[in-house]
Amino acid sequence: MLGLMQDQPLLISSLIEFAARHHANAEIVSRRVEGDLHRTTYREAAARARQVANALDRLDVPFGDRVATLAWNGYRHFELYFGVSGSGRVLHTLNPRLAPDQVVWIANHAEDRVLCFDMTFLPLIKAVWKNCTTVRHWVALCDAGALPADTGIEGLVSYEEWIAPQSTTYDWPQFDEKSAASLCYTSGTTGNPKGALYSHRSTVLHAYGAALPDSMGLSARDSILPVVPMFHVNAWGLPYVAAMTGAKLVFPGAALDGKSVYELIEGEGVTMAAGVPTVWLGLLNHMAPAGLRFSKLNRTVIGGSACPPAMISAFKDQYGVTVLHAWGMTEMSPLGTVCTLKLPQQALPPQQQMAVLVKQGRAVYGVEMKIVDPDGGELPWDGQSSGDLYVKGPWIICGYFKGEGGDPLVGGWFPTGDVATIDPDGFMQITDRSKDVIKSGGEWISSIDIENIAMAHPAVAMAACIGVRHPKWDERPLLVVVLKPGAQVTREALLAFYDGKVAKWQVPDDVAFVDAIPLGATGKMQKMKLREQFKDHRLPTA
Repeated sequence: MLGLMQDQPLLISSLIEFAARHHANAEIVSRRVEGDLHRTTYREAAARARQVANALDRLDVPFGDRVATLAWNGYRHFELYFGVSGSGRVLHTLNPRLAPDQVVWIANHAEDRVLCFDMTFLPLIKAVWKNCTTVRHWVALCDAGALPADTGIEGLVSYEEWIAPQSTTYDWPQFDEKSAASLCYTSGTTGNPKGALYSHRSTVLHAYGAALPDSMGLSARDSILPVVPMFHVNAWGLPYVAAMTGAKLVFPGAALDGKSVYELIEGEGVTMAAGVPTVWLGLLNHMAPAGLRFSKLNRTVIGGSACPPAMISAFKDQYGVTVLHAWGMTEMSPLGTVCTLKLPQQALPPQQQMAVLVKQGRAVYGVEMKIVDPDGGELPWDGQSSGDLYVKGPWIICGYFKGEGGDPLVGGWFPTGDVATIDPDGFMQITDRSKDVIKSGGEWISSIDIENIAMAHPAVAMAACIGVRHPKWDERPLLVVVLKPGAQVTREALLAFYDGKVAKWQVPDDVAFVDAIPLGATGKMQKMKLREQFKDHRLPTA
């Protein structure tokens, strides 16, 4: 017997229409590449998203074809999120931090039909447009007057000129909620990147999960700053969550330095911000010397890579801001876990609470996880057993775009490539990436643990730990360090900092001081490049 309920498909168009109807005057504030602050509302954004849909109809872009963006976080990008997907096309967010040949490869693989870009990326577009063989229409996200007279790009139009003639009325089509909505490619650390193709259903369910109180806890009382880029896993789904909840949205544009981010947080009364650790490092380094404080910010979601405990403590102890440590992947839309305390843990002493908060957290409803040994046997949730982390759920991929890489699932579970423990309360902690763990004399050393200790040293701005060849022990840890401006510390003093914090055999054999650690397109440390750089590094002999 079937339940007697209305059958309404979960479509992305319903999010923006709900926001326009129920949160019409909630603000969307954007720092534009032009340098000014632009203000609009959900009502106006919905109207312009309908104009985008009409403009795509006018171009005869077929249902399911890809419309690409090369853009920062801003109101026009937000309108494309809904106008493209809502009309049945697939939004493909290209990462502008990639090399030109990578952009070309991904655009051609995705068979993008339209490409919309911010003017800061005009030089990149000039370098790639002739080689993007499937793109038929080029749209610059600017006013007509801001478009240079001769760009050399055939058929280039400004966004405002493109949508201006279109009606603000549009009947959003109704279709299967499992239809593709957006496309995001992995970073491609091994081989070519692969596309994660999200559905309308998975996107709406992910937004529900992200908004939950034990997740990001978002509401119409929040002012949200997504520092995480809209070109990286849909800004962790925050544009959709904001529309669902009616929260104020604050978009930072291209200015992601500590000073710019701080001024936006204070000027717009931001209560929640989200981004990777490297962004928050810049923010904290800007605030501390100037004695600055937050007036409204009460929490920040930090993910993308492990958040050092020292950063969690700094936010909480110095500024009264709660860090929500989160974990996920492009293949997971991306949210998997968020670290929030349960009722009994709120009574724990601060030091014991911190031992919980440094973990990546508990699974959001909709995500199941397990850890397995090398033979695939499931390991206990005892907080000690470490194994490969597997996940499954309605917003986790079952395959890649165009079937690249074959079937990624193992018995219906997606292998994340992370090594983790899970404690009896369900708190998961990443101990390493499977490719980054260091095997020394048959024993495993967590590079993350080594990095977190180094990051607690007052002289250290950034630290990475990699394995270096050793004739006796196979591999030994090498600590690669960037010092804070003006700070000094010797190799010996830094290694002595590990005394009593880890077993002696886990202490790095050497320290390499560098000016910078290479970061990938999404702000993660590129350990592969470090391993190549230091492959011939000679460790000191005992």
